[in-house]
Amino acid sequence: MDIAYLGPVASFTHSAAQYAFPDENLVPLGTIPDAIMAIQRGEVDAAVVPIENTIEGGVNTTLDHLFHFADVPIQAEIVLPIAQHVMVHPQNEAVWKSVQKVLSHPQGLAQCAKFLQDHLYGVEQIATPSTAYAAKWVKEHPDELAAAIAPDLAAAQYGLKTVQANAQDIELNQTRFAVLSRKKPKLSLPAEEEKTSISVILPNNLPGALHKVLSAFAWRNIDLSKIESRPLKTSLGEYFFLIDLYSSEKTELVKNALSEINLLGGETKVLGTYHVFRILKNTGEG
Repeated sequence: MDIAYLGPVASFTHSAAQYAFPDENLVPLGTIPDAIMAIQRGEVDAAVVPIENTIEGGVNTTLDHLFHFADVPIQAEIVLPIAQHVMVHPQNEAVWKSVQKVLSHPQGLAQCAKFLQDHLYGVEQIATPSTAYAAKWVKEHPDELAAAIAPDLAAAQYGLKTVQANAQDIELNQTRFAVLSRKKPKLSLPAEEEKTSISVILPNNLPGALHKVLSAFAWRNIDLSKIESRPLKTSLGEYFFLIDLYSSEKTELVKNALSEINLLGGETKVLGTYHVFRILKNTGEG
C-alpha cells in the first residue's frame, strides 16, 4: 500500500503514519491539501493528515478540505503525543538565543507561544508547510541565524542540535490524525472507542436551529466529543458545523438523528465512522 502523509521525513505526521503502517510504502507530500487530494484522485491507497491539536484546536486546512473538496471517508483516528523542540544548526548552538527567525508549522509556532514570548520575544516567526520542513530548511541554511520548532526525530534526521526540549505550552500535548481511505485499512495498533464525524449546515430562518440539531442527538443519548464551526465560504456569517459523536452500538440512532436534522431542513454529511488508535509513547512532530 502507498500511504501519503504531510512530509518531509521526520514530521509528526510521518511518525503517526509509521506507527499505523510500519510495513507500507510511505509517500511524503508537501502540504495537507496535497495529501488529501492524492487519496481523492486515487494516486495512493490512504492518506494521514493532522486534524486537531490539544493546544491549538482544529487544523483548519484539513477540516475545510474534507468538507469542500474530498469525499474519501475517515477510516481511523490516530492520537499521537506531541513534544515540540527548539533546534538550530550545530554551528549556531552557542548563539541560539540570538536567532533572527524561528520556523515551524503554524501549529508548532502556536503550541510554543509562551516559550517564544518568554525567550525569543520579537524574533520573526515564519510559518512552514510542516515542522520537518522547518528543520530541513535550517539544516540547509547554516549561515542563517535561524531556529526550527520540530520533533526530536527531525533533529536526528537533519543533524540539528536541540537547544530547548519540550517547548510546548502544556506537557500533555496531543494531535489527532485522520486516516483517509476508500477501504478500511488494518492498522498495527489496538483499536479503542468508535466515533463518527459529521458536518451539518443549519436550516435557514429556523429559530434555535443549533439547539434543535443538538437535541436530535441529546434525547437519543448520543454523546458528542467535539463541535466546532467553520465558514461556509459563501458569504459572511454563514457556517457549517463539524461534530464528532461516540457512535459505538448506536448506528441506527445516529442514522435516525441525521434523518431528523434533514427533516428540519438541515444538510448533513457523514465524514466517516472509525475507531481511535492511541500511541502512548511520547514523541514529537506536525
